[in-house]
Amino acid sequence: MNGGGLLVAGTTSDAGKSVVTAGICRWLVRQGVKVAPFKAQNMSLNSFVTREGAEIGRAQAMQAQACRVEPTALMNPVLLKPGGERSSQVVLMGRPVGEMSARGYHGGRQERLLGTVLDCLERLRGTYDAVICEGAGSPAEINLRRTDIVNMGIARNAGLPVLVVGDIDRGGVFASFFGTVALLSPEDQALVAGFLVNKFRGDVSLLEPGLDMLHGLTGRRTYGVLPFRHGLGIDEEDGLRVSLRGTVRESVVAAPAGEDVLRVAVCAVPLMSNFTDVDALAAEPGVVVRFVDRPEELADADLVVVPGTRGTVRALEWLRERGLADALRRRAAEGRPVLGICGGFQVLGEHIEDDVESRRGRVDGLGVLPVRVRFAREKTLTRPSGEALGEPVEGYEIHHGVAEVLGGEPFLDGCRVGQTWGTHWHGSLESDAFRRAFLREVARAAGRRFVPAPDTSFAALREEQLDRLGDLIEQHADTDALWRLIESGAPTGLPFIPPGAPA
Repeated sequence: MNGGGLLVAGTTSDAGKSVVTAGICRWLVRQGVKVAPFKAQNMSLNSFVTREGAEIGRAQAMQAQACRVEPTALMNPVLLKPGGERSSQVVLMGRPVGEMSARGYHGGRQERLLGTVLDCLERLRGTYDAVICEGAGSPAEINLRRTDIVNMGIARNAGLPVLVVGDIDRGGVFASFFGTVALLSPEDQALVAGFLVNKFRGDVSLLEPGLDMLHGLTGRRTYGVLPFRHGLGIDEEDGLRVSLRGTVRESVVAAPAGEDVLRVAVCAVPLMSNFTDVDALAAEPGVVVRFVDRPEELADADLVVVPGTRGTVRALEWLRERGLADALRRRAAEGRPVLGICGGFQVLGEHIEDDVESRRGRVDGLGVLPVRVRFAREKTLTRPSGEALGEPVEGYEIHHGVAEVLGGEPFLDGCRVGQTWGTHWHGSLESDAFRRAFLREVARAAGRRFVPAPDTSFAALREEQLDRLGDLIEQHADTDALWRLIESGAPTGLPFIPPGAPA
C-alpha cells in the first residue's frame, strides 16, 4: 500500500514552498512518521551530490535532512540548471542529458518525463509513510499547464491533495489565493484543499475576517498562519535571480570571539552557483559576509571569494568588464587572501579550454594560479574527503572543468600560491575544524585580531534551523487537519470557482 502524500504549491515563486515543505517534514519525523521530500522538477543553480553520485537540488537535500534520511535522485528526478536566459542543462535522475531551450523543453521533452517522475514518486510512496512534494512557481501557470509535471500535473496523476502557500508580507495574498484556484480546471480545483498564509506580521485576529471571507468565496479553509521569522530560509534554489544583499541568512550569531571582525566579499558573478558555500562563513561569530559587484568593494575585504558559476567564461568576461579582474590580480600580488571555488577556481588559472559550456575554445584566465583547465563533456560528480591545514575536510564536486595543477602547494584537489587558494570542492567550509584553521590563516594574512569561535558547529546550526521550521508548523498550523490531508487526500465536494482554466 502506498504512503500518504501532499503537494505544497504556492501563489508565486518564493512564496515559501521550500521552507513549508521542510517544516512539515521535520514536524512529521518528530511524530515518528517515516517521511521523504519530493520535487519532480527543480530549476536551480544550487545543487548537491548524493552518496550515489547523483546531482539534485540543494533544497531537496536540505528537506531530506529535515526528514533525517539520506537524499537520493528519486527526490528530485529532473533538475534544470540555467545557462542563460533561454537555455538550461537538463539533469535527469542525477545525470546531465544535454542542453535545451525553454521552448524545446516545454514543447515536448517535459511531457515525456512525466512517466519517470511518477515512477520516482511511486517508489518513494511505497517506501515511506508520507511523501511531502513541493511544487514550482504557481500551479496556475495556464500557459504551461498542458505539459506540467511538477504542480497540478503531478497532483492529478498521483491523486495528491494540494495546499497553496501565500506570502502575505508581499501583499495581495487573498487575491492570489482566490485567483490561483479560479484559474484551474474543475478537475484540478477538486484537489486544492486549502491555504497556508506565510510570513504574517501582527495580530492574527485582524486577519481572521479575511480568512472567513476567503472560505466563504472558495469553500476552502486556511490550514494555518505562519508568523514572519528572520533566518528561516533554507538553501536557495529557483531561477536566475540572486540577491546581492540578502542571500546570506539573517540569523543571529554570537559576538566575535576575538577583538576584530573578518570581512568577506563574495564576487556576485553571473550564473552564480552553490553560493551557499559561504553560509558556513556567515555562521561564524565575527565574520561579516557580503556580495559585491564593484572593485572598490574589495578594498576593505579581508577575504575575497570567487564562487562557483554555470558560466565560467562569461564570469571571466564579467570580472574584466567590472574591473574586478584587475582588483583580484592586485590582491593576489599583494598577498591578500583570495579563495576560488569551482568555477571561481577555474577563472584564477592560466587558461581555460572550453568546447563544452561556452564553446569559446581557449580563453585566458586571470593567471594567479598555475592551473590549466579543460572542459570535459562528462561531468564530475563526487563526494571527496581528505585533510587540509591539518584538519579533516569533506566536500562535493560538480563540474565539467578538469584542472591540471602545475605548481603551488596542494590544497584539497587544487592548489595554493601565497594567499590565493583554489579548489573544486563545494561544502568544504562546512567542516568545522578546517573552517576555523582556514579563517585563522586568513586573519593572520589580513593582520586582523580575529579568533574563530571554538565551538561553532555548522551541522548543529542547520539542525536548529530545521527544528525551528518544524516548530513553526507545529505551533501555527492545524496539524491534525494537515495529517488528515496527507493520509486521506483532499476533502470531497469542494466547490468549483469560476471561470476555471481557459479552454
